[in-house]
Amino acid sequence: MSTKIMTLDNLDIAVLEPKSSLIGGSETDDLKAKAKDLLEQGNRKLIIDLKSVEYINSSGIGALVAIHSSYEKASGKVKLCNLGKSVQNVFVITKLTGVFDVEEDREQAIKSFKE
Repeated sequence: MSTKIMTLDNLDIAVLEPKSSLIGGSETDDLKAKAKDLLEQGNRKLIIDLKSVEYINSSGIGALVAIHSSYEKASGKVKLCNLGKSVQNVFVITKLTGVFDVEEDREQAIKSFKE
C-alpha cells in the first residue's frame, strides 16, 4: 500500500496519508520520499494524517522525526492528526507529543495552518 498525497491551495498545504503500519520498509520509505518531494517543490505546511496507521515502531517514529526536522530546517511546519489509540500511546510514552503539533483531525490541522 502506498502513501496518499493531497495538496490544498496550490501546494500551500499538503496532506500525506500513510496506510497500515509504519515499521520500516517500503511504507516508511515511501512516506519519507513523498515528504522530501513536497519539500523540494516548495511546500512548507505538511499534515500527516495517521488515521489508517494501526501500528508504529521506532523506524516509523524515526521517519516522522526526520520529516519534522527537514521541514523545521526549511522554516516549515508539520502537523499530525487522527492518531489512533495505539499510535497516540507511543507518542505519549516517548514524549513526542511535546515535539509534534498534534491535532484532533484533518480539518483542525488545516484550520490551525490558516490561523
